[in-house]
Amino acid sequence: MSMLKIGVLGAGHLGKIHIKCILMASETYELVGFYDADPANAQKVAAAYGIRSFPDMDSLMEAVEVVDIVTPTTTHFELARKAMEKGKHIFIEKPLTHTIQEAEALVKLSEETGVKVQVGHVERFNPALLALENMPLNPMFIEAHRLAIFNPRGTDVSVVLDLMIHDLDILLSMVPSEVSHISASGVAVVSDTPDIANARIEFANGCVANLTASRISIKQMRKVRLFQQDAYISLDFLDKQAQIIRLFDQSATDLPDTDLMELDTPRGKKLLHMQAPDIEPVNSIKMELESLATSIVQDSRPPVSIQDGYHALKLAYEIIGEIERRSVLI
Repeated sequence: MSMLKIGVLGAGHLGKIHIKCILMASETYELVGFYDADPANAQKVAAAYGIRSFPDMDSLMEAVEVVDIVTPTTTHFELARKAMEKGKHIFIEKPLTHTIQEAEALVKLSEETGVKVQVGHVERFNPALLALENMPLNPMFIEAHRLAIFNPRGTDVSVVLDLMIHDLDILLSMVPSEVSHISASGVAVVSDTPDIANARIEFANGCVANLTASRISIKQMRKVRLFQQDAYISLDFLDKQAQIIRLFDQSATDLPDTDLMELDTPRGKKLLHMQAPDIEPVNSIKMELESLATSIVQDSRPPVSIQDGYHALKLAYEIIGEIERRSVLI
């Protein structure tokens, strides 16, 4: 695969991590440089990583094929629009944009320009989730808890956009059905927007999801549990572990070789199999950036497409709207 020229917009906390990961992906990308609006920070980053700091974003965009946008969400739309109009492929951090209208405009523009766009929903590349790649999924109930210790850095947006959006993206990638009903509630405890939120999402195929997100927890947790007709799956995104418990008929042809336990059920004898799949450690940010390069070279759909980013954002805003509607009634 020939190397793609890439430039990074934004060299804050996450931007620096992206720079490190791109430098590690040296067989895929040639890091041409970066642009940061703070000249003092730009100077420090250029010296620390031995890379070029561009004086403005236009000159950076002109010099690359791929633009990596790691700036505050409010700036995403303008930067992505500019890059697309120049025919540049884009990696853009989540959430896709600040508003739904902006997201809709970018989706339309991506279709018109034909550029590849990947949204940084990094949990899709979490080893715990990757361990399910060959597992037939048909969840009918999903439960997710995403709890974080209080950090003032992220409180300018609702916890739904800050944390829950990760699980909304995962949920939409797992359930091949339209959302039919949403009920949600949330409370602003220490900031102006909800710090803790719960949403119940019902799908047309009968699947129900119950999601909780909090940024005022005393301990961290990032867990998703899936229940389907023949299996219970538990994923721990924080400890990067997965556990799969499956039920088989005795006559099943795809029985595992070991660790089978007989179980009497109202529908006769079944075989229970518990498995903790081997988890391959990966650098998730490096992996998501590399997967964009693959989709550019192969002209295929990026694993987390701009449409995926839009659908997660739209669902997040529907939940926020439901929380606001409920708080007006109280």
